[in-house]
Amino acid sequence: MNTENSLDDDVLIGARAIAYFLFGSTEYRFQRRIYYLTTTAKIKMPHFRLGQQLAARKSILRAWTGDHALQKHGGGNP
Repeated sequence: MNTENSLDDDVLIGARAIAYFLFGSTEYRFQRRIYYLTTTAKIKMPHFRLGQQLAARKSILRAWTGDHALQKHGGGNP
């Protein structure tokens, strides 16, 4: 397994790419939501910066959205 290729496939660069991954749309309102989630939100989205651009790993966002959904719905207990 080539670690560099797997990392390239896992990294999202820019609010547009992150918005498309999380919301399935690149509309401006979803891009603004990404900025909100990284700055003002009570529960901040995991991210990092590459220069001036936001970046995030798909694997970490999947885990974060799963954890957030479990907390919202009572820990995942039926």
